[in-house]
Amino acid sequence: MNKVAVIGSGNVGATTVQRLAELNIADVVMVDIVEGLPQGKALDILQAAPLMGYDVDVTGTNDYADIADSDIVVVTAGIARKPGMDRSDLLATNIKITQQVCENIQKYAPESIIMTVTNPLDIITYAALRCTQFDRNRVFGMSGLLDSSRFTSFIAKEMNCSVRDVNAMVLGGHGDSMVPLPEYSTVSGIPLSKLMDEMTINRIVDRTVNAGAEIVAHLKNGSAFYAPSAAISIMVEAILNDTKKIVPASAFLNGEYGQHDICLGVPVKLGRSGVEQIIELELTEREACALRRSAEAVKEGIATIRI
Repeated sequence: MNKVAVIGSGNVGATTVQRLAELNIADVVMVDIVEGLPQGKALDILQAAPLMGYDVDVTGTNDYADIADSDIVVVTAGIARKPGMDRSDLLATNIKITQQVCENIQKYAPESIIMTVTNPLDIITYAALRCTQFDRNRVFGMSGLLDSSRFTSFIAKEMNCSVRDVNAMVLGGHGDSMVPLPEYSTVSGIPLSKLMDEMTINRIVDRTVNAGAEIVAHLKNGSAFYAPSAAISIMVEAILNDTKKIVPASAFLNGEYGQHDICLGVPVKLGRSGVEQIIELELTEREACALRRSAEAVKEGIATIRI
């Protein structure tokens, strides 16, 4: 049986464990430093198994030793964004947490694939890669798939059509500098530019860029977790089932898109070994400029950390 470890039992972590259990593709262990929290939530999820029809083991623990033999480790540990807080404001605290988590991954699950979820995501992904010294295909961040899902939902809402008819793409850093690509977004294969005027597209793009902050503003004390956990589960499933699914994710670039020594959202092919290919899209000069600006914003954050 496959095994997935989820670090952190807050809203994102616990909901991820629930979604993974319901996929019935792996035993799941949830780790948290708060005594009783992962144990209680895991037991609750396990007791839903007879009702929902999944037959995997779900455990909660405060001991990192229990992540041994995990195929994938999903890192959700960290403080969440609050109203008025930029993702970069989270950096100092969450870098320290990530370093501690990575030390334990190195110790107990050295052959695992790491998926980061903690914000600021691209910088945290870079830090995890540097901390563990894993091969670059084994460390990546969940970001672009979430942003693309948000873009997709807004397009479908505007068109009053099924979300299943929409394919949307978002590249770049997971933050205010992200780069939604209307030119690579379609409804039943029809380019967005053929269905909406430029003003409408720009409005949807702006809402996509600010989608996370919009949710934080509503919740007052917390951030998104239903959509992030859905994106995580889809990516985990692609790896464990070796489906070669192509999704945008934060991957380490070594020349791709003209970028070096940075983790940034780009289309990747996911398979059993993690990121099996980085796919380079042909961008317009406007899109390329936007991606470069996004990369510079991420690099500024990377320059402030010490690993």
